[in-house]
Amino acid sequence: MKIIDKQQVVTSLNYDALLPALKKSFGGSFSMPRRQVFELAPGDPAHNAFAVLPAWDEEVIGVKSFTYFPENARDGFDSLYSKIMLFDRRHGVPLALVDGTSVTLWRTSAVSALAADFLARPDAKHLVFFGTGNLASYMIKAHLSVRDYNKVTIIGRNADKVSSLVARLSEELPDISFVSGASTQEIISSADTISCATGSPEPLFNGDWLSPGTHVDLIGNHHAHCRECDTATLVRSRVYVDSKTNVLNEAGELLIPIAEGVFEAEQICGEMADLCASQVGGRTLGRKSDEEITLFKSVGTALSDLVAANLVYKLAARFD
Repeated sequence: MKIIDKQQVVTSLNYDALLPALKKSFGGSFSMPRRQVFELAPGDPAHNAFAVLPAWDEEVIGVKSFTYFPENARDGFDSLYSKIMLFDRRHGVPLALVDGTSVTLWRTSAVSALAADFLARPDAKHLVFFGTGNLASYMIKAHLSVRDYNKVTIIGRNADKVSSLVARLSEELPDISFVSGASTQEIISSADTISCATGSPEPLFNGDWLSPGTHVDLIGNHHAHCRECDTATLVRSRVYVDSKTNVLNEAGELLIPIAEGVFEAEQICGEMADLCASQVGGRTLGRKSDEEITLFKSVGTALSDLVAANLVYKLAARFD
């Protein structure tokens, strides 16, 4: 059984390989039971948790386990630790133990980019990104891999982190204009795509500011009582999700408007698997016009972990 560390994951993966692998797997045959998230001490304001995410396809079986301790930084630890175990689908033989923390960064950003490839306007040029955490550069580069954005506006609570991210990305990608910004009507209405990867418990922008044709990507929130977008954003959008089972159990972006009586689960247009399948019920899903507003809500799926970890495993095995 191979042990694959963070550095091997980082050097093995790229979006040119990962996005097609995700599209193929989500459009094929797989099983993905509802993920289980256990709060270690219910009622504790720290919200420390342990989670288990299983999935399998025709090639491999996988399970990701992770711990989430939001206040770990105070003691010098990371907030999240994760491992993915892979087994051969045919005989159940253990294949690899893969660093899940780095895989999560890659697969989260890649799933958002894959959804945007179906839902963002083909001529999108301005990406507005909320967030400055570990996912930020991955998310931005993933979105850049599917659309020819010439401007990226980065918005965050910490001005120093925003400036640092703008400087780093400007150096790495000099042909693109990276600028800092704020959540104003001018900036939001100018966006072709808005991607949010924050820990904010409250909406980041006013949904009435969205211009026709905008695509909204939401990946930061995993709590039923929190949300990165307001009700106006949701009801103005054609809504897609990575997994109905998980989103309707965890995501306040949908659960709050449902509780308000202004949105129903049946209004969800499709899941990632539906987008990746060639047709669903005789119709192809995705953006229908340049004018519609689209929204993709993701809370993470075990299948995306499985696909990314298996891709790393196969690339590692190639060099043995």
